[in-house]
Amino acid sequence: MRLLFRLKDSSIFMKIMAVFLIVLLPLMMITLFFNERGANSIQREISRSTLNTTSFYLDSLDKEVERINRYLPNYVTDNDLLELAALGTDLTDYERANNITMIQKRLELMKNTSSFIREARAYVPKIDRTLLSQHFNTFLNREEFAAMQHGSPFYSKPFIYWNNRLFITLQYPTNTFKDPVYMVGVELSTSKIKELLAQIAGSLNGETMLLNVEHGWDIRSNEQSTLQESMKAFIQEKWKKEQYEGYDIVQYDGERYLTVYKYSPVWSSYSVTCIPESTVLGPIQKYRQWFWWACGLAVAAALFFSYSLMKLIYRPLMKLIQAFRRVKQLNLAPVPIDRGHDEFGYLYQAFNDTVHSLKTLIEQNYEQQIRTQRSELKRLQSQINPHFLYNCFFVLCRLIKSEDKEKAYQFCLYIGEYFHFITRNDDDEIPLEMEVKHSSTYVDMQSICYGDRIHVYLDIESLPIRVPRLILQPIIENAYKYAFGNMRGEGELWVHSEQVEGGVIISVEDNGDSLDDGKLSELCSRLVYCANHIDETTGLINVHRRIQLRYGEVYGLELSRSELGGLKVRIHLGLE
Repeated sequence: MRLLFRLKDSSIFMKIMAVFLIVLLPLMMITLFFNERGANSIQREISRSTLNTTSFYLDSLDKEVERINRYLPNYVTDNDLLELAALGTDLTDYERANNITMIQKRLELMKNTSSFIREARAYVPKIDRTLLSQHFNTFLNREEFAAMQHGSPFYSKPFIYWNNRLFITLQYPTNTFKDPVYMVGVELSTSKIKELLAQIAGSLNGETMLLNVEHGWDIRSNEQSTLQESMKAFIQEKWKKEQYEGYDIVQYDGERYLTVYKYSPVWSSYSVTCIPESTVLGPIQKYRQWFWWACGLAVAAALFFSYSLMKLIYRPLMKLIQAFRRVKQLNLAPVPIDRGHDEFGYLYQAFNDTVHSLKTLIEQNYEQQIRTQRSELKRLQSQINPHFLYNCFFVLCRLIKSEDKEKAYQFCLYIGEYFHFITRNDDDEIPLEMEVKHSSTYVDMQSICYGDRIHVYLDIESLPIRVPRLILQPIIENAYKYAFGNMRGEGELWVHSEQVEGGVIISVEDNGDSLDDGKLSELCSRLVYCANHIDETTGLINVHRRIQLRYGEVYGLELSRSELGGLKVRIHLGLE
């Protein structure tokens, strides 16, 4: 019932396709069922046969390795090898040559015990030689000797894979973490192993590989194959799920492979056989292709009958729906009119007219907001520029009256530099270094007014960023006005900066004694609600509002109690 209700609300094209498929689907499903059942039966039988063959050959490899592991300790305790490794160069040339000859005979005997042994060897560091079964003049390869050593004296996996070669080694002594006195090992013939692996699925045009799950090495019957990476990922998944034998279908490079796998605890490896599905199924794949061709013809017939309705109704309707979706995402793009004077042509034209009207209204509203914001910023900045002018002439008159010509002259220079900064251009933003220099000029002017009573420490890092004008000097002016104005003792003003993620913070701290907790809380509240009272545009709120207009609501001023005892103002600025 739910499916019927969903179909009722679906598109016209889906309804036509659903009715057509309801007629053809039962016949198509019956044909597919018999075809797939036959294919699965063949795959199952071949998979079982390949798994049995894999078990047989893998057991053969296991027995060879177990036999080598049983005999290897006997060669490690060889008396001639013990004497040669212990005495080494202390032996006479004759004794050393005789020992080497006897050891080589035993190595030759070890090599001939199995067709899977390519070479038997003994590593003797004392004489700096590697003894082989037939070669006499050999030297010890230190890199190879280090690679043949196991990480622990109590090892359970004897295999070492090094430079595309497979070894089984046993060191003496075996129960210590120190470097071995000597080592005996055999190099397995990877070519023989490849020949054995090739016999597992050679008649089915497949390939077999031995994949080690602990160390990642592999031996493949077909070196030109590119299946190993996919097979490694497949085997790692089976290893994690603790699945040690079975078969599955793996798809690689657009082709399906029947994959038979079995785990060998002796080798700590999986034997993986990949057989192309096309080889396994044979003619059944042709029947499957014919079935899909029949399905394609059925779909083509459904498309043929529904094409006329889709062209007349469905496509124009979807085009209009997509246009509305773009409008919902604020993408006001018009719809190309490719219809005549029918109903859809009228709808397209009406839609385009509506989009044009919406775009005009949005642009007008956006431009109005930009102009309002710009006007507010200019108004705030223009109000703060003459903020210090009222007191300058009074201080200058006092200096002239006291006949302190040097200070009066220096104060005039400071006033000129101060107002030159304010009036020389109309840039809304300046380098941070210029803003700091202007604030330093203001501090120098106040030093003339207050003398040595106020100690100022400026420690601001020079950063290559631009900031709104007049954001630091008003904060310093606020400290002089409210913290030091009625203060009898000595004042301290500390201005410093720090870089944070995404911005920089400039802190202004004073040791004023007139700020209680009530006033601090009131100042914090005024900063929080300053956006709702735009008419208040002086001092801290002026700076706070301008920074928010420039960088966003998360920036601005933050007020707290300073460690010096007075007010601490943190100016949060962005890097962009």
